[in-house]
Amino acid sequence: MIRAFALLVAATTLLTGAGHAQAQGFDIRDIMGGGPNFSVGGSSPIRRQTVSFSSNYAPGTIYIDTAERRLYLVLPNGQALRYGIGVGRDGFRWSGTHRISAKKEWPSWTPPSQMLRRRPDLPRHMAGGVDNPLGARAMYLGSTLYRIHGSNEPETIGQAVSSGCFRMTNDDVTDLYSRVSVGTPVVVKN
Repeated sequence: MIRAFALLVAATTLLTGAGHAQAQGFDIRDIMGGGPNFSVGGSSPIRRQTVSFSSNYAPGTIYIDTAERRLYLVLPNGQALRYGIGVGRDGFRWSGTHRISAKKEWPSWTPPSQMLRRRPDLPRHMAGGVDNPLGARAMYLGSTLYRIHGSNEPETIGQAVSSGCFRMTNDDVTDLYSRVSVGTPVVVKN
């Protein structure tokens, strides 16, 4: 009931504030990839699970394998918690090591200037909420423009659809968010 009310409020806000954007052909579902199969939530098509994980990374490290489209939270005793993720599409993949520099619940979103040059139809700012493309949680990676964030489009998990960020279902990103802190190392491998 509360979720239905929140969706109604978000939809009303979106519709009243998005008239100009719709007049320009902007579709909220296409902000950061994905498409017309928009959903408010849903479970990941790739189940979160504890797996064997042999590495030299300290427990608590996040390891992202973009080719595999999986994120691993390294646990003690040669194990990791594995999540399905969406990754950058061709031309937007990257690798490197950063640390989580900030964490936000229901973050607002301001498209970076590079994205606005590619997509001038995007809104200049969106408040956090159920329709925001960053989803329920975001973890910012160093001083980069990239994040590990939620998504309301579970069908994009396991796909290469973003502009370089790593997307998870809102359930999975909320779980990961509760397990890590600012300063957590994040290793990204192509």
